[in-house]
Amino acid sequence: MKVILLKDVKGQGKQGEVVNVSDGYARNFLLPKDLAVEATTGNIKTLEKQNQVKKQKKQQELQEAKDLAAKIEKFNIKIKAKSGEGGRLFGSVTSKDICDHVKKQEDIKLDKKKLVLPEPIRELGVKYLEFKVCPGVTAKLKVQVIEE
Repeated sequence: MKVILLKDVKGQGKQGEVVNVSDGYARNFLLPKDLAVEATTGNIKTLEKQNQVKKQKKQQELQEAKDLAAKIEKFNIKIKAKSGEGGRLFGSVTSKDICDHVKKQEDIKLDKKKLVLPEPIRELGVKYLEFKVCPGVTAKLKVQVIEE
């Protein structure tokens, strides 16, 4: 019997897949527990429409992420910090500080966890940091640390 899985079923497949299972397994386990529905032509058409809507939504989210990445590339974030001799800072500039300055200067809230900062910035100068907007889309953020 062909069924469309409504949830992931171990050993059978993932949600939304059309699988062929034994009649008894389908009638006694999958159908009563609402893990699957019978694969009729109407149900298959409904599944195809749902997959098409999901695909369009993913494309729209990817486009929005690319637009945000293009915006971030244009930013020039200036952070003032106290420094001593040789351009060494008395403290450090962390990803939280950078995201707070982006919020103040550009009025866009960024997630500090998505900002790739291997270690806090401890010296004056310009740094180009990577910001992971979404899987597969990254942007270079220009951060300039200047003396206060």
